[in-house]
Amino acid sequence: MTDEQRKQLVIEYLKGFDNGGVTPSGRSILDLFAPDAQVYFPKWGVARGKEQIERLFRDVGTTIKFIAHHYSEFNWILSGGDQIVCEGTSHGEHVDGPWRAGNPEWGAGRWCDVFEIRDGLIYRCFVYLDPDYAGKDSARYPWLKK
Repeated sequence: MTDEQRKQLVIEYLKGFDNGGVTPSGRSILDLFAPDAQVYFPKWGVARGKEQIERLFRDVGTTIKFIAHHYSEFNWILSGGDQIVCEGTSHGEHVDGPWRAGNPEWGAGRWCDVFEIRDGLIYRCFVYLDPDYAGKDSARYPWLKK
């Protein structure tokens, strides 16, 4: 695959999240993953294989009312190989409240995903973000009290 093909697969994956798990082509987001894929999400851990990945997505999905990724603001790191990194922003509504990247500046909405893609499938997706979407966990950080 080319970097551009990998990039398009990542965009299809993220648009699937924006559309409740259904990709723009009408497939399940799980169809984008290899059978033995790994997905990491903070405070959940590493899901191994499609059954665990489905459980991770279901667990996280029950806490998010909606999400919208800001595609025009993505930063890409393209390796020319199987790895691709996408950094971006989002907004949405969590069961604990809304979020928008940059509002407040320290809040949720900034993220970075690291992918390994082979043969048109995602083999590894490690998600790095603050899972405290609504910013409820601020008391433990003294610099946020200022």
